[in-house]
This record gives sequence, C-alpha cells and structure tokens, in this order.
Amino acid sequence: MRDDGPFTRFDPEVPMAKNILMLVGDYAEDYEVMVPFQALLAVGHRVHAVCPGKKAGEKIRTSIHDFEGDQTYSEKRGHDFALNATFAEVRLEDYDALAIAGGRAPEYLRLDEKVIAMVRHFFDEDKPVAAICHGPQILCTAGVIQGRTVSAYPAVTPDLKLAGARVADIPIDGAVTDGNLVTAPAWPAHPAFIEQFLKVLGTRIEHEEMAGASV
Repeated sequence: MRDDGPFTRFDPEVPMAKNILMLVGDYAEDYEVMVPFQALLAVGHRVHAVCPGKKAGEKIRTSIHDFEGDQTYSEKRGHDFALNATFAEVRLEDYDALAIAGGRAPEYLRLDEKVIAMVRHFFDEDKPVAAICHGPQILCTAGVIQGRTVSAYPAVTPDLKLAGARVADIPIDGAVTDGNLVTAPAWPAHPAFIEQFLKVLGTRIEHEEMAGASV
C-alpha cells in the first residue's frame, strides 16, 4: 500500500496502520523531513508529504542545520525531496495524524491560511500532531498551543511564550508529549520524538526472538 493515489482507511496487511499527513516546504531541514518520513513508512504507516503550491512528483529543496560550536546553527544545502501527494487535493478527513518538519519552511508556511486551517482541523478533532524544531512556529500562528507543554528550537521560545504555551525544559535530544501533541527541539531528538509519536499513534513494535538463537 505505497502507491500515491487514493487510499483506503487502513492497509489490510497492517491493521493498525495510520494515514499521516506531513507538512513540508522549501528549505525544511533535511533530516527533519527524511528521517520521520522514512521511519513512519518503515513501520507500516502511510505518509503523504505535501507543500502548498506543489503537486505530487514535484520537489522541495531542503537545508541542513548543524551544531558546530557557533552561537546559532550553521546552514547548508540539503537533498531534494520528492513530494508524494498534492496539497490542493488533501482531504483532511482521510488523515489520522499530522507531522510538521522544521527548518526554514515554517517561517513562510505559517503565512498560508490553508496551512493554518489544516493545523486547526487536527487539533479540533484531537488527532495526533508532531512538530519539531521550527515546526511549532506554525502551531503558534494557528493559536492551538495555549496552556500546552511544548518544545521547539530554543530561538522559537519567545513565540511559544507569546502563544501561551508552557515551554518544556528538555535537552536537545529530548521530546515531550502533551496529550496527542508531540514536540522536540531539533533533529538530535529523533529517537525520542519518533518513539513518542508512534506511542500516540497507537503503534506497537514487538521483537520476536529468532528461532534457535543462543546467547
């Protein structure tokens, strides 16, 4: 169940598979697009990555943000990332959850009224939402995090406070869950961020012992 066309509610081979909408844009952070997208697919979920004004098959450019001892992150050109769904054709009722990548993209995506309406839908319906790094900038603009405990890249802290959120005091490799909302400060948090998002999605991963394995 990995084609790009209309999809049924669940993959019959993965009974608990979810349909996830992923919001990306030009110069989103490379890792924060690629890693969650591929990880969610790897465990059997269906992920549609969309960008306003672009169609399935078109690409976004990404940037690589790194932490190299400067007062802020460094920025380099990343990979191109091919979208697998068309923003204008999204039917929100078809999706169980929303993921928002960080990087530069949220700075301009939050100016799009359709993006803000999408985000509000997921909060109004109490569907799981995951946002990392600068992704919570979009949540601030949507007005959906008042009173919620939220993490983001440290430079976004003033935005979180102005939006009425409680800022989570966690390390750069940590993540925080508040109800169905999962947030994290940056890509070093991917293990915790993805683990917590899978938990709110109801995803259970079981490890089977290999037959005949010995210690």
